[in-house]
Parts: sequence; C-alpha cells; structure tokens
Amino acid sequence: MRKSILLLAAFLFSITAFAQIRKTTSWTFDASAKEVKIGDEIDLIFKVKVIDKWYIYSSDLAEDIGPLPTEISFENNGSFEVIGDLIPVDPKKKYDDIWEADVTYFEKEGEFRQKIKVLSANLKIIGILDFQTCTDVDGQCIPGDEEFDIDFIKVASGSSQEVPTTTTDEAPQSIVSARPSGSLLGSPGQLKKTTSWTFDASNKELQTGDEVELIFKAEIDENWYMYSSDVAEDAGPIATEITFEQNGTFEAIGGLIPVEPKEKFDETFQSDVTYFSKEAEFRQKVRILDSDYKISGSLDFQTCSDITRVCILGEQDFDISFLKVTGETVKASQEDYSELLQQEDGGSLWGFFLAAFVFGLAALLTPCVFPMIPMTVAFFTNSSQTKTQARVKAISYGLSIIGIYILVGLVFTSFFGVGLANDLATGAVANIIFFAVFVIFAISFFGYFEINIPTGFVNRMDKKVEKGGFLGVFFMAFTLVLVSFSCTGPIVGTVLIQSFQGQVMKPVVGMLGFSSAFAIPFTLFAIFPGMLKDLPKSGGWLNSVKVVLGFIELALGFKFLSVADQAYHWGLLDREIYIAIWFVIAILLGLYLLGVIRFPHDSKGGKLKPIAIGAAVLSLAFSVYLFQGFREAPLNGLAGYLPPDKSTDFSFQEALGLKEAIAVREVRPEGFDGDVKYADLLELPHDLKGFFDYDQAIAFAKQVNKPLFIDFTGHGCVNCRKMEQYVWSDEEVLRRLQNNFVVVALYVDEKTTLPESEWYTSDYDGKVKKTIGKQNFDFQLDRFEGNAQPYYVLLDNLERPLIKPKSYDASVESFVKFLDDAKAEFDRRGMRESNLRH
Repeated sequence: MRKSILLLAAFLFSITAFAQIRKTTSWTFDASAKEVKIGDEIDLIFKVKVIDKWYIYSSDLAEDIGPLPTEISFENNGSFEVIGDLIPVDPKKKYDDIWEADVTYFEKEGEFRQKIKVLSANLKIIGILDFQTCTDVDGQCIPGDEEFDIDFIKVASGSSQEVPTTTTDEAPQSIVSARPSGSLLGSPGQLKKTTSWTFDASNKELQTGDEVELIFKAEIDENWYMYSSDVAEDAGPIATEITFEQNGTFEAIGGLIPVEPKEKFDETFQSDVTYFSKEAEFRQKVRILDSDYKISGSLDFQTCSDITRVCILGEQDFDISFLKVTGETVKASQEDYSELLQQEDGGSLWGFFLAAFVFGLAALLTPCVFPMIPMTVAFFTNSSQTKTQARVKAISYGLSIIGIYILVGLVFTSFFGVGLANDLATGAVANIIFFAVFVIFAISFFGYFEINIPTGFVNRMDKKVEKGGFLGVFFMAFTLVLVSFSCTGPIVGTVLIQSFQGQVMKPVVGMLGFSSAFAIPFTLFAIFPGMLKDLPKSGGWLNSVKVVLGFIELALGFKFLSVADQAYHWGLLDREIYIAIWFVIAILLGLYLLGVIRFPHDSKGGKLKPIAIGAAVLSLAFSVYLFQGFREAPLNGLAGYLPPDKSTDFSFQEALGLKEAIAVREVRPEGFDGDVKYADLLELPHDLKGFFDYDQAIAFAKQVNKPLFIDFTGHGCVNCRKMEQYVWSDEEVLRRLQNNFVVVALYVDEKTTLPESEWYTSDYDGKVKKTIGKQNFDFQLDRFEGNAQPYYVLLDNLERPLIKPKSYDASVESFVKFLDDAKAEFDRRGMRESNLRH
C-alpha cells in the first residue's frame, strides 16, 4: 500500500508550482552532428545537472517498479522521424528502499540520447522532457519537465526534396513519443482509494430542451482533503475537473461548480486554496437534447493528506442513466465563439476609419474596379467643360461615390441583409447585365455608334448644370458603385455587418473611410480629361485611345459572364475557352496598334508612332503569355481574373491529340469510404482531398482526430482565386493542408437548389434557404459572424475555434503561421484532455 501511494506522490505539484517551489535540475542540449543532409540519422544529446543531494531517475526503468522514468515527447511536424527510445548514457544502479526494487539513476550529472532521422530541410525540433528527481534526505520527490527547441542544426540545401518516413501507414499523430510502453501509474487496483462518489440530479423527469443540474457528491477519507474545482490556475494544486464523452444527446452549460468549499492558506503551495474535507459536492448544468440520451464521462481530482504529506491523483468514471426524458430531439445551443470570433475594436473610431480607408485603397486593385477607370476617362473626355467645371464635376463625382456608399449601402443592407451583396456578385441577371453593358461600351468605343442622351434630356441637363445639378456625374458614380460592388461587397460587408449588432456610428465611420479612399483616385483621374482637352489634337490619337479602351472593356466584360457561368454551371466559359477569347482579343489589339486593322473613325495613313509600336509589342507579348495557358501553365499573373484552374469540358491539347483526356479528379480523402457530397459540382484546388459539406467534413475530422479547415469561398470570389494561386500553391501550405487538416470548401454562391426536405428558415434573417450557397452563407453569418470571402475558420473536434479566423492575406509566411498555430492549439487541447483521462 505504501508503494502504491508513493507511486502518485510525484503529482503533488502542477507545472507552475514546480518553478515556484524548487528547481532541482538544469539542462543543455547538443547533437552528434550540426551540419547534416536530408536522410541523415543523428543523436540529439540532452545533458542534465542535478543539485546536490538529489538524483534523477533514468529512462530505462522497469515498467512495474514505480518511480517516474525520464521521458521525451516531440511535436510532430514532419521534418524528422524519431528512431527508437530515449537512451541513458552510463546511469548508476541501486536498490531503492522506497520502491523496494533496483532502479537506475543519475547523480550530479546525467546524459540521454535520442536518435532521429532528418526528413526536411526545414528542420524544426521542439518537445519536452518529463522526469522525476528525489532526495534521500527527507524522502521528497518532485516531478519536472523541460521544454526544448533545437534550432542549431543546419540541413544542407543541396536538395529540398523531403523523404518519406519509415513508419507504418497510420494517420500522422500530433505527438511523437519516445516513452517506454506500458503504464506509468500502475493499474487502478493498486492505488489507494481516498474517496467514494454518488451521483444525482436536481430533476429526474424532463422534456428535451430542459436544463438540469447533475450532482456529484464525494465522501473523503478521514485526514484527507480534496481540492475544489475553482482553485486558481497559478495556485499550484490540481483542481477537480469534469470531462464528458461527447455524443450529441446533451450539452454542458458552464463549468463545474463547487458547493460551499472551504478555504485555507496552503503552506506547500504558498497560496490560498479552496478544498473539501469529509464531504464534497459539485454541480454541473447540462441541457438534454435527445430522449435517448447518454451522459458519461469522468471526474479528475487530487486528494492530499497533511499527516502523511502525500498527494494522490484520482479519477472517477460516471454514467448518468436514471433520468426520464420525453420529447423530440432539439438542436444544441450555439457555442460561445465570442472570444475568438469578435472583431478587433481598433481602439477608436479614428482607428477604424483608417483601417476602412486602407480597405478602400485595396479595393481599387480588384478587377471589377479597373474596368470603370477607362469608362470614367471616356465620360469626362466627351464632356465639354472648362477647367473649373471639370474640377467641380470631379469633386462632385467623388462626393457622389461617398454618399452612395454610405446611404445606399446601409439602406440596402438594413432592408435586405448582407446576403444582397453576395447575390449581386454572383446572380445571373446582374452579371449578364454587367457583361452586356461592357460589350455595348466596347462597341461604342470602336466607333460603330455613339451613346447619346436624348436632346430634350440634354437640354434639361444643361439647365440643371447651370443650377448646379450633375445628374450625369451622379449616374457615373452610381454605375461605378453598382458594378464594383461585386468585387468590393465582401470588403464592404465587413463594415456593414456592424449595423446588425446595434452599432450605428461605427459602420457609418467605416463606410466613410472606405468610400473616401475609393473615391479620391477617381476624383483626381476625372480632373485629367479636362487637361487633355487643352492639348492639340494631332491626328486621331484620341480615337486610338478610345479603341484601345474598347478592347480592354471587351476583355474584362467576360469576367462578369464567367462569374455567372461558374455559379450556375452552364459550362459556357471553361478556363481554356476564356483564355482563348482573351488570346484573340490581345492579338487583335496588337494588330490594331500596328495599323493592320482599322475602325470607322480612325485616321487613314500616317506613320506608326513609337508609343503605338511599344503598346503593340506588349499586347502581342501578353498573347504569348496567354498561350502558355493552353499548355496548362498556371498564369499566376492573372490569378483572380481567370476561371479556376480545374478540369474542363474542352481542352485544346486534347482536341489536337497532344495528350489524353483527364479523368475526373478524385477529391475523396484517404480513409473516407462514402461519396463526397457535391463532388460532381465543385472542386478543391491543387488536387487537395476534402469535402464540400460541413456535416460530412466534421464527422470525418472527428473520426481521424484532425482539426477542421473551413474555406468559405465562392465562384465569383477574386481574392479566393488569388489565395489559391499565390498561397495555397506553396509546398509548405499544401503539405499542411493535406496532412494536418480535414479541408472543407463551402461555396457561398453555389446556385444548386437542394431538395425541399433540406430547406430551412434562417434564424439570422428569417428567410428560407433553398440553395447550397445560401445555406453556406447563412452558416457563415450565423455561426461565425463573418461575411467576407475568402474566410478561413479552424475548428477542433468539439467544433470550437482554435484561432481567430483569417480572411484575405497573400503572405505565405503568415498563412503557414496561421495553420501551425491552430495545429499547435489542437495538439495542446488533445494532450490536456488525454492527460485528464489518464
């Protein structure tokens, strides 16, 4: 019995308390070689100095002896492979009177070695050593741990090719351990039992949806006491905790509540602690979700005795089956994601204004905005105006943009919800209209007809101009806002969603900042046409500028048609067809600039000017660049402007017999036996394996014990394509996504209508959600309080966020850190829950 009690005495202190009470060791780290190549095997060397009159147990202790052996655990990141166990170097041996067995140990100094195999040039070795030190002076033993981060080993850059591990084909584990096998604590029957437990409930007859308090009572042996569940984290002792087996038939509400614990100053931990003696009672509130419920789990606790000066960790399993529940199954309440999902406040309205201003500048770089710049130039070029009138109209143009964004944006969002931005971005009617407008403008620029306002309307406009009215300027500003909204909507939505949370000033200030940045460049650009009017009209160069702009308008107009084509799966503009259209337009533009092609208002004759030749060379060079797309080049420079890089219904190489037809890509993850929902409609980039349905993905994530990576994306999302092309294509990102996460892509603009049995009415806006996209978008809004795309959310197996969600960020390093931090948090939670269970 004495041996069994002492077996757990090592857990007297928590990790924080160890550092506060006594540090008995100091560690240094080395390696048998510091310059290696991929595939090399080396020894990691761990040296320890032990303080006087203390000793540390070796790593090769027999399993059934009792003391805690020195052990090592690594964070598994795929850059190395652990080979064998932790080897002690020349330990001493003695007969231990406490454990009544032969033990190996080190006095004063000790050395351990662990062999590893280098798998990657990006070598990262991080882990922890767990050990136990004791002294024969007063019989005291203290467990300890030492974290290490070995970064001094240089891997030769001769080859960055990673090599496979020599382990089995099992799923990668989050922790690689070199610990000896077997139990460290002995079987439960060997431990001293200091408590006996009974279980009850505040109400035993319930309806589904009711909340009930589970009551846990413990009788504690005389001269022993149990620490409460509300002990401060940094106090030292291990608090009583509860762990449930999650099965979806109930949900825990709040934490484990102690009922009237005692309080004292603990001499051992030098802090105030709460505890129970003789009897203890804890209560845990739960909500019953299913009449066929199952509530089971375990209580982990620590009991101590001031007489024997021994502390023991205890565990008590429970299975609550005495409740009588009636009623139909109900949904679980939404998890509290507020800590991780709430937006940063920025500290002040000025800070938020500046942040929105930056977003406005970024929006200028989207392909939906660039096409409006030549339209603006054309409008002011064709306007008859003095310099003063040009400046006044330009300022009015900018103010109109700001006013429209603030007024129309907030009004539309308040009445119709933020989903309107998504519908406008991908709706068939809106995008076809935008496409038609751009084609009409292009034909007009080619000189085949002029877009003129009726004479009577022009006369009325002239009168309004004299009175200070600028309807034409306002119309151009409104067109800019409307067309560009399909790209800027997600950015604007981040600001607009604040209005649904009762904050009035913040969205107004944010919209002012966004639209100001958005309007300033257009205002300045609008001033330039008046200045161009003062230049001498030498030949037809102005008409040439219009024709060039017409070609650009025609090319970019297909972007809108492509968005609708992808959302509705019409199959009209697959990637290679789209590239072919742009290729032809680029060739025609080059031929026009070289004088081979003429349009109605072009001047005849004349020599080619150097600027025209230069522009022609650029256009033809661009066509050569596009031609690489027929050979499946990624065309990274056009990421976001072209349809996604995926298999198409038509391939020029297949048509010319240059290669065999590509089979439909398999997206089913390894180990998943069923059919991936919507795999016939949707795809993941770069041959990633994953899902397109949240329920299917989270179920598989739980099965393989991996975190879930949610990609809220869209067919018409320009920044999504940029992230996939610039960031996801990186080798380090791809490896992490494929190996460390279960990936699910939720398209918020997928127009496929679901069976009526799957429709539901949204709790967010009260509307019926009938399509895949509307349900995914509603899920993003309601669950994660975000509406931007791309929007990346990482969850653990209990569907809790691991890290703050991330939106568009083209930095590979930032994205890798985002993934690594989430994986580390997932592993930390897994280790903690595993420790509690064991």
